[in-house]
Amino acid sequence: MTTGDLSTLLVWGAATAFTIALVAYSIDLARIAERAQKRVPEAALVGSGSTRPATAVAGSEDQSAPGRSARAEGIARSTTLLGLVLLFAGIVLRGIAAGRWPTANMYEFTIVGVFVAVLVLAVVQRRRVIAFVGVVVMGISVLALVLALNAFYIQADQVQPALQSYWLILHVGVAIIATGIFTVAFAAAVLQVLRSFREEALVDGPAVTVGTPGRSDRFRRWVGGPRFGWLEQVPGSRELEALSFRLNAIAFVLWTFTLIGGAIWAEHAWGRYWGWDPKEVGTFVAWVVYAAYLHARTTRGWSGRRASYFVFVGYAVVLANFTVVNLVVTGKHSYSGI
Repeated sequence: MTTGDLSTLLVWGAATAFTIALVAYSIDLARIAERAQKRVPEAALVGSGSTRPATAVAGSEDQSAPGRSARAEGIARSTTLLGLVLLFAGIVLRGIAAGRWPTANMYEFTIVGVFVAVLVLAVVQRRRVIAFVGVVVMGISVLALVLALNAFYIQADQVQPALQSYWLILHVGVAIIATGIFTVAFAAAVLQVLRSFREEALVDGPAVTVGTPGRSDRFRRWVGGPRFGWLEQVPGSRELEALSFRLNAIAFVLWTFTLIGGAIWAEHAWGRYWGWDPKEVGTFVAWVVYAAYLHARTTRGWSGRRASYFVFVGYAVVLANFTVVNLVVTGKHSYSGI
């Protein structure tokens, strides 16, 4: 067995460990949801008209989550750490087999990006496990690893002369770290939106809607029902928004360096800083979206769901820049291969 084969085997092992973690997080979330649906106070249900919702909303400070599975949570934590160790070993062996820094193609970008995303998840959840965030991040990570192993995989080898530069470490490495952080921030933003709808439903109570209820009203009533009682066990929407903002701010700084570093590398390799290459355009569009998010959040007072929608759009652009631009559109970055 070659070093490259062993690396691939370790990545498969990491994918398996992360799949077990995904199942464990899902079981934990299902147990919380089941118990919450049985124990949701009448005052917390839409239509009760009670004054208790304020207590329910403020209950995000409670660190306990009635009904959660301690065993599933423990399995999720341990298999997450096991997967991180296996994936890190696979990345190191990939670099040894290729004789270079392992970030030169889509396969390597994906496995390193997944490692960063799961590592950030483990750090964020070191004190308190948020099962929903674990499900989202692990779901994305498992899907990404399966795609990497089955669709993006190429043999470990040297790269073309244009990629034989320390910028392969700086430019691409920083982009991978930023993408991993953006992934966890996206998961936190999704949970923030659900939690904010829940809080509004609990506070508003049986609000009378004039005319036909809009989609937002219907969704708020649905999330405010007993099926989403598990949202009472997660941090409040403001806390989740603050977490997403901090992560996005860090990732944005790294993405800015990615954009600047790419321009410097392009001048060294191609004799120009900017050439409207599809990858350059995609990176810049993602930068603009996240810059608009940070600007609206910090100077315009945008908060809550309005700000989180920027996160959704920005993350979608980041994913499209990695997949669609690499696989469908031809440009100067195409030589990096799948």
